Amino acid sequence: MAQPALQLPSEVWNHVFGYLSAADKLNVRASCKYFKKLVDHGSLWKDWAVVLSFQNGSYNSQFWATLRRRKVTSVVVRSTKAKDWKQLAQSLPALTTVVMDQSSQKSLDCLKDFPHLKRLAIRNSCTSVLLDTSTVSKPQQLTHFSICDVAFPSRAVGGVISAVSHFTNLTSLVCHQVGVLEDTILMVHSILSHLPKLKHLSLSVVHRLCTFHSVPRPNPGPLRGAHGQAGALALSSLELIDCMDHSLPEDAMRLMPGLKSLAVFYRHSHQEMADRLPSPVCHLTTWLRDLPQLSTLVIVKGPPVNKYVTSIPATVTSLTLCIPGLSSEDMAAAAAQTPNLLHLHIDPWPSHLGAHTAQIPLLFPKLKHLKLRHEHVPEKDFLSLHQLQDLGYLEILDSQPHLSELIGKLQALTNYRLEVTTSPRQRDVLSCQCKLY
Repeated sequence: MAQPALQLPSEVWNHVFGYLSAADKLNVRASCKYFKKLVDHGSLWKDWAVVLSFQNGSYNSQFWATLRRRKVTSVVVRSTKAKDWKQLAQSLPALTTVVMDQSSQKSLDCLKDFPHLKRLAIRNSCTSVLLDTSTVSKPQQLTHFSICDVAFPSRAVGGVISAVSHFTNLTSLVCHQVGVLEDTILMVHSILSHLPKLKHLSLSVVHRLCTFHSVPRPNPGPLRGAHGQAGALALSSLELIDCMDHSLPEDAMRLMPGLKSLAVFYRHSHQEMADRLPSPVCHLTTWLRDLPQLSTLVIVKGPPVNKYVTSIPATVTSLTLCIPGLSSEDMAAAAAQTPNLLHLHIDPWPSHLGAHTAQIPLLFPKLKHLKLRHEHVPEKDFLSLHQLQDLGYLEILDSQPHLSELIGKLQALTNYRLEVTTSPRQRDVLSCQCKLY
């Protein structure tokens, strides 16, 4: 390398490297010893998590030293062997985020060796597992807990509650595919009663055979806040995975009137629902009416938009509609309900927006963030997005040949104020694969 480049201050290089992806940083790192040292600076790896498979046995000391230089605090581990976990604890004792991509009781017993653990995910357990106060060294320190495809000794709600209630300072809880057979509403009530500081809850719902006209359900009683007062709940975000409209009662959201974010991932599209159920109920209509503070709404599949669109609160500023066959009428109705919308993710896949893309600037003129597919969108309609005067970020969900040239034209029309990406932003390692959309 030429000497003038080497004489640039390391801070300048770090700033430049900060714009690179992890893969690009690794390529630069391999180019010379000087860049190898610079690229390993901890500031360049703040949100990065290393995936450890131990597929070829233990890692060497140089590997662990590199991770310590980068100040890595998040790992995804794909091994259930206790010896691998022991090596991890000895080599990276400062870890704060651990994802067990494969889990067993033996590997769970090693978690107590991580004294700084704050975020934990347990996935894909081959046998039932037991969690208690001794699972982690400082249960009160845990703030984020995710369990997916994990079996507990009991298939009742109490089995899950006994597992999570030890972590009383949780602010985020994900429970997917945990084998509970009781009503989802009872699980929601029990979790919120035991975890008063919880702000985000994500559940895969329980499907029970029932009729829609009159389903007797046990009354779980009023919820209590951290100090015993009714209704004083911290919960502001709820996700329902693999949902069917009768999975929760019509008045379920009255338990959580302070919700600001609701995401419902339905099991079926409305076409599939019509084939299975001649007259499907639409509890989503009532759920939305009972959420006066809602600002973020995500709907994936589910009932026809015209069944619930008039119930969307005007307070919503972020909207995701991944609805097969979404029509221009649906878009217009959603726009009428959300006059101050700033963030929009719209995807009618497997159908296409096509020429309807040109309606977006007229329907949602205040957008700052837009996510959509480009396929089958005419060039003139795609370029019409430059009319969105406040749009700063555009994410294109599908990459097509010659798309970079079209993106260049759009950016030129916006005087290059618009950032466009064709690759999704990096997901949090705790984010569960159950809700990919």
